Amino acid sequence: MASWLPETLFETVGQGPPPSKDYYQLLVTRTQVIFRWWKISLRSEYRSTKPGEAKEIHEDFLENLHLQGQTALIFGTRILNYVINLCEGKFDFLERLSDNLLLNIISYLDLEDIARLSQTSHRFAKLCMSDKLWEQIVQSTCHTITPDVRALAEDTGWRQLFFTNKLQLQRQLRKRKQKYGNLRGKQP
Repeated sequence: MASWLPETLFETVGQGPPPSKDYYQLLVTRTQVIFRWWKISLRSEYRSTKPGEAKEIHEDFLENLHLQGQTALIFGTRILNYVINLCEGKFDFLERLSDNLLLNIISYLDLEDIARLSQTSHRFAKLCMSDKLWEQIVQSTCHTITPDVRALAEDTGWRQLFFTNKLQLQRQLRKRKQKYGNLRGKQP
């Protein structure tokens, strides 16, 4: 499966912690970890400093505690742990899927599983609450969606529509028709 991976597995940029103004780039390829830096300083002794770069193959990065420390300092321990996992060959293929593909997959889950999945990460929480997902779920569970129901869903949200019981739904549709019927009647 690793052959399905792109050449660049991960890339991020960041600025050093204050008072530093230095910029950093961390790039993880299939075989290397590349750590680059650019000194930004008004001091004359640093003006001619050239950008720097440290390249390590994955196995060497796992043993280089200094470079790991620099990575954690600049990008945080979460990024460091992710890079270590990549270097150890632990790839998160699910994280690489597009939102549209994930939404399609999630739409087949049971409601309890969607609720659990939403608690696993910020990305999945956002996807599990998205109107796009709930529109797919409503369309798969309802035989027909009338234009009035679609308009109500656009107003209130597809998730809200899904969890509304039939009696409440009929009441909301009646109110919506009255509201927009009254507005049309008042226009010249």
